[in-house]
Amino acid sequence: MKARLLGDILAGIDYASGDEVAGVEVSSITADSRLVQPGSLFVAVVGVNVNGHDYLRQAVTAGAGAVVINEDSGAGDLGVPQIKVADTGAVLGKLAAAFYGNPAERMTVIGITGTNGKTTCTYLLEEILVEAGGSPGVIGTVNFRFGGICRESSHTTPDPVQLQGLLAEMVDAGVSHVIMEVSSHALEQGRVAGINFDIALFTNLSREHLDFHGDMERYFDSKTRLFTRYLKKNGLAVIVSEGGGSWGARLYEILKAEGTKQIMTCGKGQMIDSLNEQLSLAGITMEVTMGGEKKQFASPLVGAFNIRNILGVLGVAQGLDVPVPVMRRAIEQCSGAPGRMEMVQVPGVDHPKIIVDYAHTPDALENVLATIKPLTQGRLMVVFGCGGDRDRGKRPLMGAIAVQYADVAIATSDNPRTEDPDQILTEIEAGMKKSGGRRVEVDFLKGQGKEYLVIASRQQAIAGAINLAKRNDVVLISGKGHEDYQLTRSGKVHFDDRLEAKQELEKVWGKAAGAA
Repeated sequence: MKARLLGDILAGIDYASGDEVAGVEVSSITADSRLVQPGSLFVAVVGVNVNGHDYLRQAVTAGAGAVVINEDSGAGDLGVPQIKVADTGAVLGKLAAAFYGNPAERMTVIGITGTNGKTTCTYLLEEILVEAGGSPGVIGTVNFRFGGICRESSHTTPDPVQLQGLLAEMVDAGVSHVIMEVSSHALEQGRVAGINFDIALFTNLSREHLDFHGDMERYFDSKTRLFTRYLKKNGLAVIVSEGGGSWGARLYEILKAEGTKQIMTCGKGQMIDSLNEQLSLAGITMEVTMGGEKKQFASPLVGAFNIRNILGVLGVAQGLDVPVPVMRRAIEQCSGAPGRMEMVQVPGVDHPKIIVDYAHTPDALENVLATIKPLTQGRLMVVFGCGGDRDRGKRPLMGAIAVQYADVAIATSDNPRTEDPDQILTEIEAGMKKSGGRRVEVDFLKGQGKEYLVIASRQQAIAGAINLAKRNDVVLISGKGHEDYQLTRSGKVHFDDRLEAKQELEKVWGKAAGAA
């Protein structure tokens, strides 16, 4: 990246400085003092755990050519130009966008937010855009991918500097459309500042991240910022709505009152609606009403919640003027995101159906179990847990849901982080008991409903479920999806639900098939 003049980077920023800054050359921009190089612009951001102002002198020693600080920080003489602003965190994204030449302005940018469904929607929309002849780039939970490049992501939405650098790379690679998962954390922390979205999709809202937001109202407020603060004035808001007092309906009313956005609603009784849905473990067929006409669609995705995901994506595609036949072909061939209702199979072996899904919130777990239950010929079994150092209130809720829907529920560890796994399981079990669940040991399991086991080892829990399962049973392994690791007190260790399940299937059912 070539050096830029600080005056150009500061254009449009309200700041004060006692130094002459316009002609200062900036070689890079960062909010991490460890990444400062000679000529860097260091932005001292006040974070949750770290205050960048405490590292100003380290940044200058490392070669920072100028620093951006809060006007009330009281920083003394540092020997380099100081730019004072009201809130460094609020301007970091704009500064990064300016440094990288405002890359988002040269592509169509689509933001997707909501508690569940974001990742699946990115895969569906990516397939549609490729089928339409576009060159999409995706920024999401699973990875960043564009132009044949694929990188693992550490956050759903990257920090502002990384994000703008990534967008600049996409421009250079010829990306036409950017599809971005936008998390509530990113919206709360201003990570997407400097980006004006052309289209924004709202999938749903349910309990999640309350350890960060505090309550559902503040969580909802964070989500609405994508539409009220970052969506272009004449941009398109696509809202998956269940009508009535749903969160989608509330967002619709907010935007309708604002009166500056185009709005499209999707769902039952909405502008884009579905009829005559047929659901099975093989996928979905349905009629979709678009523009007053009924169109037939089929998808290999499983579950009623995926109907809503598809409808939302069709709303975005319609806003992009994608022809319906292109939409139909793309929906039919998109198998969805890794670890989202993903079937684990051993070729040539007739074994129980094993499904791995990312569902790690009460709403997501209930949606998945409610979808699978009527499609299951035998027993429905679920292996699930709750993450440590996160919202503790959802633990008993998820325990109750597991017992309510599954014939056999197995509570286990799911990224315990710094917490004691047994304590997390105790809190989950409280909900299982309250919902009428009966704890049993493996030898006394009857599989007649509301029975549950507690197995702290996730490996043993998955193996136990597959050993207990009969040919017509369905085992849902929920919570981690595409993740190939466990976060524990000992650090990050390799663990992949799909791999564990496949190995156990081969061991138990492959042997049975060979014997037959």
